Amino acid sequence: MPSSHARGATRRVPNRRKRRFPGKWTIFDRWLDRLVTIAVVTAILVGVVALTLSWFLEG
Repeated sequence: MPSSHARGATRRVPNRRKRRFPGKWTIFDRWLDRLVTIAVVTAILVGVVALTLSWFLEG
């Protein structure tokens, strides 16, 4: 009859991370995310406008 203990590697329960209080880096990360989002959206809009203008000016 097989034993209840598994042979070989044992399963490990991942350590639960302790919740840290939001500090200055969390606020900085949020602002950095917003800044990057605004920069990407601006770059896409500029590219679309440039393509549209070049398409209209060629024809």
